[in-house]
Amino acid sequence: MCAVRTSRRRSGPTVARSSTRPTSRDVAQAAGVSQAAVSLVLGDKWRGRVSEATAERVREAARDLGYRPNLAARNLRLGHTRTVLLVVPALTTEFFAGVYTGAARVAADHGFGVVLYPSPEGIGPARDPFASAQAALDGVIASSMAADALTAIRGDQLPLVMLDSDPSGSLGAATVNLDIADGVRQVAAHLLGLGHRRFLHLAADVPSWTFEVRARELAARLAAVPGTSVRTAHAPISIDGALTAAETALAAPGPRPTALVCDDDKLAAGAYKAVRRLGLRIPDDISVTGLDDLALATALDPELTTVRLDAELFGERGMQALLAVLEGRTPQAGDIPVELVVRGSTAPPSTS
Repeated sequence: MCAVRTSRRRSGPTVARSSTRPTSRDVAQAAGVSQAAVSLVLGDKWRGRVSEATAERVREAARDLGYRPNLAARNLRLGHTRTVLLVVPALTTEFFAGVYTGAARVAADHGFGVVLYPSPEGIGPARDPFASAQAALDGVIASSMAADALTAIRGDQLPLVMLDSDPSGSLGAATVNLDIADGVRQVAAHLLGLGHRRFLHLAADVPSWTFEVRARELAARLAAVPGTSVRTAHAPISIDGALTAAETALAAPGPRPTALVCDDDKLAAGAYKAVRRLGLRIPDDISVTGLDDLALATALDPELTTVRLDAELFGERGMQALLAVLEGRTPQAGDIPVELVVRGSTAPPSTS
């Protein structure tokens, strides 16, 4: 048993540490409450059952003692692991690192852990990361670009939240999306407002709903303005792939596009190289836009006009939706807003 002494400088108890591992009984004694109250507070089920002051006293006692619940025993007793799998495309940009950060932060606040699992090559079947995913996990959050990996790991048989996925055809119990369509609308309105009428769309060569939305929305917005034309060049999501595709498209016969709309910032970086290889200048000869607002966007010269996606908020909302599904609640509705960030890569088209 750990000895307790009261400190005049603190509102809660000060606990002398013991060489033995503290128990919930020690926490209860230090806080002056029952073990049942300790269980409620540390299990985040105290609201409406104990006061805020009591809950804080229990948390402080647990911190002072260095108490950690025996999660293995608790999970065995309750029949779940409080572990979530986050399945994303291969980690080729910092965007999905941000998604993980946001998801893990919300998970930690609710006593869950998050295992990050990049699907090989971003799409296609993936090896089961556990002997039995169903036995080891409470739920799955998955990006649409990694959806094909779910069958291989049997994640589609668990409580599932889909990110960046068609709500009408989602595999999941809930879907969380960024408002990508509005991001494309903002890009189109910005470039049209500058006077651009000849466009090249550098499209990600990935069979995914989120990229279908980009193409569909851009085509619709440009078609609504008389005298506007758009060509499409497909490229893998890599700088070298974008360089090759953009250079070929820009060197093709016919009037050269004055605005190049890229599906993401990495494609835009490849487009920059293609433009300069052809002896053109950004934005004097051609304007370029991206979509993501990665750190790369401000490393380019000139800095890239792009759509800011809040990756951490995306991850937070995904985890909050999964928690709602697990608890039988309705997840928060509505897409996450996005914002066009105008920088030096866009300007009115040259009159020459």
